[in-house]
Amino acid sequence: MGGNWRDRTATTFDCQKMPAVSSRGMVVSNHPLASSAGAEMLAAGGNAIDAAIAALFTLTVVEPMMVGIIGGGMAHIRLADGSHRFIDGQSTVPAAVRDTTYLSKPGSAHDVFDTVGNENLNGPKAVAVPGSLKAWCETLRRFGTMSLSDVMQPAIKHAARGYATTPYLHECISESADEMSKDRTIASIFLPDGEPLKVGERVVQAEYADTLLYIAEHGEKALYEGALGDVLVDYMERAGGFIRRNDLTNYKTVERQPIRADYRGWTILGPPPPAASGVHIAQMLNILEGYDIGGLGFGTSEAIHHLAEVLKIAFADRAAASGDPDYVGVPVEKLTSKAYAEERRRAIDPARAQAWSAGVSQLEGAHTTHVTAADSFGNVVATTQTINSLFGAKIMIPGLGAIANNYMNLFDPRPGHALSLAPGKRVTTSMSPMMALNGGKLRYALGLPGGKRIFPSAMQALVNLIDHGMSLQEAVEAPRVWTEGNALEVEQTVPESVRVQLAALGHEVQPVSTVAGGMNGIAFQDDGTMIGAACWRADGTPIGISGGLAKSGIRFRLA
Repeated sequence: MGGNWRDRTATTFDCQKMPAVSSRGMVVSNHPLASSAGAEMLAAGGNAIDAAIAALFTLTVVEPMMVGIIGGGMAHIRLADGSHRFIDGQSTVPAAVRDTTYLSKPGSAHDVFDTVGNENLNGPKAVAVPGSLKAWCETLRRFGTMSLSDVMQPAIKHAARGYATTPYLHECISESADEMSKDRTIASIFLPDGEPLKVGERVVQAEYADTLLYIAEHGEKALYEGALGDVLVDYMERAGGFIRRNDLTNYKTVERQPIRADYRGWTILGPPPPAASGVHIAQMLNILEGYDIGGLGFGTSEAIHHLAEVLKIAFADRAAASGDPDYVGVPVEKLTSKAYAEERRRAIDPARAQAWSAGVSQLEGAHTTHVTAADSFGNVVATTQTINSLFGAKIMIPGLGAIANNYMNLFDPRPGHALSLAPGKRVTTSMSPMMALNGGKLRYALGLPGGKRIFPSAMQALVNLIDHGMSLQEAVEAPRVWTEGNALEVEQTVPESVRVQLAALGHEVQPVSTVAGGMNGIAFQDDGTMIGAACWRADGTPIGISGGLAKSGIRFRLA
């Protein structure tokens, strides 16, 4: 679609942040200190993998409500040779857990996994076997160039010396304060004197700094085979949690190949199962390919209607057919086929909202963070990591100073379903560390946090770039919509006139302040320039490295 997308829009907006431009490397994360940690590795001669791992360890300190070493995640890595792979460090169900371990709250809808006493949401019974630390250390060893100790130094420094509470962190603490106040260890850090840390106050995590120092010396074995694992297991046994030593020693990461979508001449690469995102982004793009989305205009009622319908289709199929491929047969080939997309497209009414059921067989039997990093050698990392909810299980492990995940809340507590509990089962996720190629060249890498709203938001960003021709900064900041079949959430920037038109089409429109979290990404230009962008929904900050070292023999001399 030629011309300026703003000439066809019904929803106008102005970007609140500025992009960064570089020639030698770029790191974009949802906290300036984490981006700075990654950039420090690039400046020292490291590669994108070194930078990404440094940023992730730093995020466990400065964005503790989102990510931690007792968490899980997915990393999308493109190496300089053009190969792509996903490193699956998702958390798993402890061996002691059965599909009847939790009691579902009476009357819960099929897609609501709440349990009696919130046991799978808060506290030690909510904690799944962590995968993040092992995945980070293995990834650095396989693809990085720097030592674990070197990439961890920024995280150790900020944990020991402290950093200033941002307004975003303050609001997250306030939102979780009631539940966090029940745990003395986590409250001592984030609720001193019983009140949330105020903006500008220092966050000091001395015990966690010691834990990081120990990991820097001993690697992931410190947790999965050594003393730190003993601390975690002892706590779980005392507090009624399920993780035991055999869960840690038996945990393994998995390398997987990406899901591929061909969209209007572009190649889109996303995560495979157990992630639901790559499959359903491919599915939605295949359906949308039959419409002139650019011609409909950004943020018009017609364009949003089509987005809403494909979202409902994707979520209906996701509920039926998502899961760990080692436990359920996910019909990837059918869901990502052009033929199936055509079948679903024919049923869409352009003039009326519909309720959708799954088009594949029922299979019986968030709060997150994202980092995008690239170097001048051709290595790129897009990685999404989480402890699931804000501050995870709302507990901090005494002796570790680390916040635990509440990944067990993502499993269906009722037996007999695709997402039901089983020992060793990996969690299904919406994480969407995506990359887009055109003409065989990498053009974009992006991702974001936000639970079930992640992959719909990533899909919309790709549509913004490809169909509407937005800049990366515009694409990550543009207003979003979301639905899984009930209310249609629209960010408040979408004007009232468009909301009225959507309601006339049969949508139950619900204005919201944000859909999902802070997206960030990198755009790659033909001349080797990189553009980093982060949106207004978090503390996202792009930091680029340009310039370079002097040529051999060039030096200053005094006469």
